[in-house]
Amino acid sequence: MPQEVDFAIVGGGFTGLTAAACLRRLDPQKSVALFEAESIGAGASGRTGGMTLAESAAGDLPGLGDVLSGFSKVLTDLGVDCDLSLPGVWELGRDNARADSPIDWTDSGRLRVVDEVPGGSADPGKLVSGLARAADRLGASIFENSRVENITFDDPLRLDIRGQQIRARQVLLATNAMSLELNSLANRAEAKFTLAVATAPLTDTQIEKLGLASRRSFYTVDLPYLWGRLLSSNGVIFGSGLVHLRHWSDLDALDIATGLPAELFASIEGRIHKLHPALRSVEFANRWGGPILFANDWRPIFARHPKSAHAIVLGAYSGHGVALSVYLGSWAAEVMLGRRDLPDW
Repeated sequence: MPQEVDFAIVGGGFTGLTAAACLRRLDPQKSVALFEAESIGAGASGRTGGMTLAESAAGDLPGLGDVLSGFSKVLTDLGVDCDLSLPGVWELGRDNARADSPIDWTDSGRLRVVDEVPGGSADPGKLVSGLARAADRLGASIFENSRVENITFDDPLRLDIRGQQIRARQVLLATNAMSLELNSLANRAEAKFTLAVATAPLTDTQIEKLGLASRRSFYTVDLPYLWGRLLSSNGVIFGSGLVHLRHWSDLDALDIATGLPAELFASIEGRIHKLHPALRSVEFANRWGGPILFANDWRPIFARHPKSAHAIVLGAYSGHGVALSVYLGSWAAEVMLGRRDLPDW
């Protein structure tokens, strides 16, 4: 590892990898090192369902701009192919359904399309690996299994990693739901664990009967919450439910096969079997979960660290992180280079 870098990125998910790649693309003379505690995409970025939405969970924030257009531009600029498809996303509800709703499911009432919003889906595995390859190709140094144990907020900042101390002129903390003490979010945001399942591949007839022939992703606008999308294999991802944690570090010890996670999986799968006759006997190919971080009013946190003007904290996407994290990661790179201001959220 280097003894000193211009920019240190903490966290190897969508945000950190995008920032690392964009920093090198915008200023190849600056040194960039990314430090990931485990392996690339080990947090939320490697476990997301891949639904891609146009705004933050809090809606259109002041100065946010066009997230989907910005996301697409970053992918083009960095040469990343992640099977991005943006046909729109169905909003489902139990009241005020559209007369032409292609979806008619049973889930605590009659669940149908109430609106369509911009968005779609991306392959998260291709996205995280594509961003990592772009950062590597552009000359960012990526260090996996390199947990940042502590940061001394002097000038320059000093990062303690694997018994070494790395000096950095600026730092981006992109650890999201992990390491809330390090990124100053312990009292400002709350980490949860969310669950998803993927069905075995469905036939074209089943997909047609479900109303998913347009391959639009979907999410409910009322409770009980449910979201999902079609996979390229014609399996369907469904997600719902939150496991509440005493501390973010409990994420490391969660066993999805026991306790509350297992109960929630049974509940989700029971709901899916009852949604529509086409799903009554469907089998489930995969079950998994991942971290999710919620801040006040569902707004992402994009601000200077309270201990140093040379450190930026970015995260708390509240489930809207696929496009937003890449878009804001690129924005963070511009801020660190002095080319753009932080938003006032």
